Amino acid sequence: MAKGADVAMDVAQVTLMGDDLRHIPDAIHLSKKTVKMIWENLFWAFIYNIVCIPLAAGVLYLFGIDFQITPMWASALMAFSSISVVLNSLRLKFVK
Repeated sequence: MAKGADVAMDVAQVTLMGDDLRHIPDAIHLSKKTVKMIWENLFWAFIYNIVCIPLAAGVLYLFGIDFQITPMWASALMAFSSISVVLNSLRLKFVK
């Protein structure tokens, strides 16, 4: 059987590890910043997919433009997209 505190932590949305209730607004602020960061990361990941995948597939040839991203550049841009998401997420370390 688990202790009562373990069960409470499993079902709680927020768990304070100390006894100071003044940290609740900080936890709420951090959670709002985290959700905002998730939406930003999703936005940039989808922008990459919406723009670069059709360019790599050669969609511009339909409009008479002789331009296509090579697989090497597409993979480099995909890596940059992943790095930008990680770097954007690291900004949460500096939330005050």
